Amino acid sequence: MKIGFLFMVLALLTGNLKNACGQSARRPNIIIILADDLGWADVGFHGSKIKTPHLDQLAREGVILSRYYTAPICSPTRAGLMTGRYPNRFGLRQTVVPPWSSFGVDVTEEYIPQMLQQAGYANRAVIGKWHLGHASRKYLPLQRGFTHFYGHYNGAINYFTHEREGELDWHNDEQTSYDKGYSTDLISDEAVRCIKKYAAEDPPFFMYVAYNAPHGPLQAKKEDLLLYGYDESKPGFGKPGGGEADGEGAEGRGNTRWQTYAAMVTCMDRGIGRILQTLKDLNIDDNTLVLFHSDNGAAPGEGGSSGELRGLKFQEWDGGVRSPAIIKWPNGFKGGRTVRQVIGYVDVAPTLRAIAGVKTAPAKPYDGVDMLAVLKGDKKEIDRNFYLGYGSIIHNQWKLVKANSGNNKMVHTEDMLFNILADPFEKKDVKAQHPDIYWQLNELVATYDEIKPAVEVPPYGQGRKGYKAPREWKITQ
Repeated sequence: MKIGFLFMVLALLTGNLKNACGQSARRPNIIIILADDLGWADVGFHGSKIKTPHLDQLAREGVILSRYYTAPICSPTRAGLMTGRYPNRFGLRQTVVPPWSSFGVDVTEEYIPQMLQQAGYANRAVIGKWHLGHASRKYLPLQRGFTHFYGHYNGAINYFTHEREGELDWHNDEQTSYDKGYSTDLISDEAVRCIKKYAAEDPPFFMYVAYNAPHGPLQAKKEDLLLYGYDESKPGFGKPGGGEADGEGAEGRGNTRWQTYAAMVTCMDRGIGRILQTLKDLNIDDNTLVLFHSDNGAAPGEGGSSGELRGLKFQEWDGGVRSPAIIKWPNGFKGGRTVRQVIGYVDVAPTLRAIAGVKTAPAKPYDGVDMLAVLKGDKKEIDRNFYLGYGSIIHNQWKLVKANSGNNKMVHTEDMLFNILADPFEKKDVKAQHPDIYWQLNELVATYDEIKPAVEVPPYGQGRKGYKAPREWKITQ
């Protein structure tokens, strides 16, 4: 009787613990939330006038990563995030994967969901923007370790029609989706739906929520425009008539670019709030790791801002590659603090590998570093180099920017060395005062700049003339 009673109590306690946690606490659920072209100064916790209350709350509760770096442009960051490797190793450097390109990330590269599958993550979803290759099915999400895909293959889709190059680019797994609505809301809706579904199952889940907001075309919902003083009696920004004439969708334009951009950011923030609230409602927030960051800096002329940081998207100045970033995992490390370690997109895969307890070696060596010890507070700093792209590299407090580097957007003719901690706005070149540091970083960055991949994405405009998109972006081969 006593033994039976003890077993009954143990079963009840185990069941209650499982109900409270939603699953085993050994490995966390993992959610990566990626914004698109969100500037350093476009969040409330960095002083923006743009309303981002949910990200601000996440920043208060989680860990602010104040020196989080990306590539200066979209597809390279997404590729490096998924692989833990610098994207120039497999052909992504200065440009994205445009609709007319046959390029796709090398299928021998191991993506995060392929790695997490080894750790028992049965549900692995990507929701939103893909942008890592679509010319062949082998490049699509379901062939790269994901078990579910909902969203679009290309960048810069219309937020209301979900079209790119005149064809519907909206998919549920690999089937065309005719869901109606504003794309940011649809992405948030699907993320919430998947969380509810996956939380009811025992294994932990992985979710990559890749918003296309606030990337152009600048299109916002009226309700969000009204939050920023939208006046229907006044014209929208841009040329009369809008549309393709100036590269923007006519629907959803505010009176100014900033007003429209701000409205788009607030809508995304609201969706992120719904995701976070769903985790709390299901009592799984304590054992869910949430990472938020942008894919690069604010795009020129699109309403976003780098604040006092120098530069914008396409550039290796900090305004182009330093992203607002937050990570939260209550069961894993203490929140309410700021980490000033140099950390970035290629560090995500090795860090998650350690968190998930994957014992096998990665398919190819990581360029990124496992940052779990820093996030937990066991180490204050890890000495490391961080390659930013053509001719630019960071080593702890030092940053080297080579002359005429980047996407042909850098307006300077001399190499520059900065003490980025003492001079975060990159105003004072100190290579004359520190020639030893300058030459060391020069030699180091050359080893990355000289990498020659077997296949490289062509220049952005190559193949565009005369291109016709496949019907409803169905990729069958």
